[in-house]
Amino acid sequence: MAVGVLYTDNLKGFALALASSAFIGASFIFKKKGLKRSGAYGPRAGAGGYRYLLEPLWWIGMITMIIGEIANFIAYIFAPAVIVTPLGALSIIVSAVLAHFILKERLQRMGVLGCVLCIVGSTVIVLHAPEERTPSSVQEIWNLAIQPAFLLYTASAFAVVLVLMLYYGPRYGQTNIMIYLGICSIIGSLTVMSIKAIGIAIKLTIEGINQAGYFQTWVFAMVAITCIVTQLNYLNMLLCPVLSLENFLTLRKVLFSN
Repeated sequence: MAVGVLYTDNLKGFALALASSAFIGASFIFKKKGLKRSGAYGPRAGAGGYRYLLEPLWWIGMITMIIGEIANFIAYIFAPAVIVTPLGALSIIVSAVLAHFILKERLQRMGVLGCVLCIVGSTVIVLHAPEERTPSSVQEIWNLAIQPAFLLYTASAFAVVLVLMLYYGPRYGQTNIMIYLGICSIIGSLTVMSIKAIGIAIKLTIEGINQAGYFQTWVFAMVAITCIVTQLNYLNMLLCPVLSLENFLTLRKVLFSN
């Protein structure tokens, strides 16, 4: 019985992760078109401009991304991160195909190869995902999060991100995509943990075990919000026409998944 419930939950998470990839992949097309259009009338996002906030296409992309992220968020409630996270690679295929037809970005051989390798790698991870015990409470995730090894990783991640933001970003962000991409990917690793904790809190609350009274729930919520806002800001800078969309998404997915 327990195995059947676990299989059903994993299947729900799998389906939601697929839907999430479709929405998120399409959102990048809308957002990039909006950013390119707004950049023609003022400073582009990569140069610190925010005119894209007045561009309807950018908002369509943002709404589409929010729908995809909500689906992704719910997927983490049902399935372990080792299954949900690699499936995000499918957004690369969606974006690459749409970019070819809508943005007129030609698919280069190396771009196609990168997409294929990323998909194959993600598929292997999903098919051979190790059995993992899903934490049953927010307190349990909190106990894992305050382990010395994870605290050391978190401190190192924040230190690297601050150096990239404050020193390398202003100097090399416009010419080296790895600066902003590194910020998004490192922050993303902390986002996954926070989202998983919030998902478990919501699931337990719906089942009648209220988690809103625990301060750990709100700490994870604040971490998730901060990380997501930071990622969105630097993703807008990355979507400026520095690199073709399929290559950008492939690099982003490889760094984020690792």
